[in-house]
Amino acid sequence: MTMTRESAETIGLQVLAWLVGNEDLLPVFLGASGASEADIRQQAGNAEFLGSVLDFILMDDAWVTQFCDGQNLPYERLMQARMSLPGGEIVNWT
Repeated sequence: MTMTRESAETIGLQVLAWLVGNEDLLPVFLGASGASEADIRQQAGNAEFLGSVLDFILMDDAWVTQFCDGQNLPYERLMQARMSLPGGEIVNWT
């Protein structure tokens, strides 16, 4: 399924909001990304930053499951969104 960039950014913003509201996971994201809470506010509209948020969530199936179950989204939707944002293209190594 192809997703528009606008739809992908919307999902990225939803994931970001979920992440910010998760007091256990937010510090992990901040530590892993080097971002600050001010960076989150400033970069929330940046497609590249939203891609990095999706990259982070996609590292753990439990996080994907928690978010998608809460939003009633199919699990594969996050990967589709990531592929529609800058840097998410599938790399062909051949």
